[in-house]
Formats: sequence, C-alpha cells, structure tokens
Amino acid sequence: MEVILLERVAKLGQMGDTVKVRDGYARNFLLARGKALRATDGNKKHFETQRAQIEARNLEAKKEAEAVAEKLDGQTFVLIRQAGESGHLYGSVAARDIAEAATAGGFSLNRNQIVLTHPIKALGLHPVPVHLHPEVDVKITVNVARSEEEADRQARGESVTTREETSMDDLGLEVGAALAEAGDVEL
Repeated sequence: MEVILLERVAKLGQMGDTVKVRDGYARNFLLARGKALRATDGNKKHFETQRAQIEARNLEAKKEAEAVAEKLDGQTFVLIRQAGESGHLYGSVAARDIAEAATAGGFSLNRNQIVLTHPIKALGLHPVPVHLHPEVDVKITVNVARSEEEADRQARGESVTTREETSMDDLGLEVGAALAEAGDVEL
C-alpha cells in the first residue's frame, strides 16, 4: 500500500514522502496513529493544500520537544524496588514506571515515549532513551535501588550487592586449600 507520511518516521522517510509499505504496517501502525494517509489522488491534493499548516504544526511540536529535551537530558530518576541480595529485582521496571517517575519529577512524559527494549530486572544505573519527537531524542538515567540510601551510594559509583559473585574455579581452589590445611588432601 502506498501512503503519504505526515511526519518523519524512522527508517521509512520524511514528512511528505510517498512510500510503499506492507498493508498491515500501514493499517495497524501508520494510519492508526495518524502518521500517514493513504496515497489516493484526493489525499495527495488535500495534503498539498494543507502542507504548510502540517509543517508549521510539526515545527511547533519540534520546538516544544527541544525545550523539554534541554531540561530532561541527563536527568536521573530514582525508583525504589524490592530485590534479592544478588541485585535481581523481584519484579521489573517497565516504561510505565519510568514515565510515572518522570511525571512525579515535573516532566510530562507518557510510556510510549520511553524506549525500552526489555524491562529492567536488576539494581543499578540504567541509561534509557526517550523519544520526545521524531527528530528529538534524549537519554535519561534510571537509578533502581532498594532504598534512598542505596540509590545515593549507586549514584556515587559504589557497589550495593552484598554477596560477591565467585566463579566455580575460585570456589574449587578455596575448598582444596581448606582440605589441604586440614591434612586430608595433598595439592
């Protein structure tokens, strides 16, 4: 199906481009979200008459996104979650949780603007991209911790896991050394 893009779409084209895409992608994503119009003769004429207004709205939205981006870029948001001693969360942190933390911090974000490839399932500092506008992206940091004190320690770069990870080789050497000291085994 041929469509006319109403805004810049990553890996597809710029506003005003006529592109050929699969029918399902057009119906379920581009047309449903108002990112494109079907490329019929009537829609092409309508788009050309409305092009200046659409470009002006897009430019205004981009300016607003850039203003928010200046304040938001590099911000750190703390999320307190329960986790085990090894640092694995009992649940996970999803885009919705990050959007709620940003909203509590005074920024107007929705979960669709947070770009997470998979939910966060471990304690620590996690860089998260935020897609404010098709042409404006920023990075924020999400500090996932068990308490505020732990979040402060993580922000300073300290480790918060209480149990050290030991490999099987180290464990074998420690057991062998202990047995040798006891006199049961010679190394």
